[in-house]
Amino acid sequence: MATPHIEAQPGDFAPAVLMPGDPLRAQRIAKMLMPDAKQVNGVRGMLAFTGEVNGKPLSVMGSGMGQPSITIYATELFSQYGVERIIRVGTCGGIAPQVQVGDAVVALGSHTDSAMNTLRIPGVHFSAVADFELTRAAVEAAPADQKVHVGSVISRDHFYLSVEGQLENLSKYGVLGVEMESAALYGVAAEFGKQALTVLTVSDHLLDHSKDMSAEERETKFHTALAMAVAAAHC
Repeated sequence: MATPHIEAQPGDFAPAVLMPGDPLRAQRIAKMLMPDAKQVNGVRGMLAFTGEVNGKPLSVMGSGMGQPSITIYATELFSQYGVERIIRVGTCGGIAPQVQVGDAVVALGSHTDSAMNTLRIPGVHFSAVADFELTRAAVEAAPADQKVHVGSVISRDHFYLSVEGQLENLSKYGVLGVEMESAALYGVAAEFGKQALTVLTVSDHLLDHSKDMSAEERETKFHTALAMAVAAAHC
C-alpha cells in the first residue's frame, strides 16, 4: 500500500510517530531510542523507522522543512497507515522575552502567515491547536530543572524574509517562538480527527542573538524535548 511518498506496507508504522524535520535526525533518534528499529521508508531520502520504546511501538520519520512538506507526510500517515498521533520534535527561535535559549516550548496553538489552513473552511480563520491529552503528557514529563513554556508559536513560510516590526508585535501578543511546520500539522490532524503536538527546543532568540546555539548544540541539546515527546506519544 505504498503512497507517492512512502514505500511502507500496512502495519509498518506504529500508532504514534515522532516527526523531526531532518530525516538524518530521525535516524539518530531511532538509533538512540530503538537500536533494533526497522527502516520502513527511504523514498526521497525521507527516512522512517519503527521499533519499540519500553515495550511500546513507536515510529520516527522526517517531515522535511516547511508546511507543504509536513502536510504531505502527515496526510499520508493519518489517512493510509493508521497513525493516530504525530508529535513534531524540533527547534524554534524564541520571541517572547521570558523565553531563553535551551528552554522547551510546547506549542498549544500555532499562528501562521501561510495559506495552508486558509483554504480549509472558506470564510473562517481556522485556529490550529494541539491535542490537550498530548500537551498534558508532555508537560508532566518535563524534569523539574527544565524550564518549559506552554503557549502559541508562529509557523512561517519564509526562513530569511523578515517583515519590519512583525517579531516585536508577535512578542507583544505573547507568541513564544517561530518555527515552520506546526500550524499545518495541527490542521491535518483536525481534518482526520487525529492527535498532534509540537515540542520544541529554543535554539536561538530572534530578538537577542547573544546566546544562540551552535549547529552542534542544536543536535545535542534536544534530549529533554525528545523525552517529553516520547511521553506524549505513549500517554
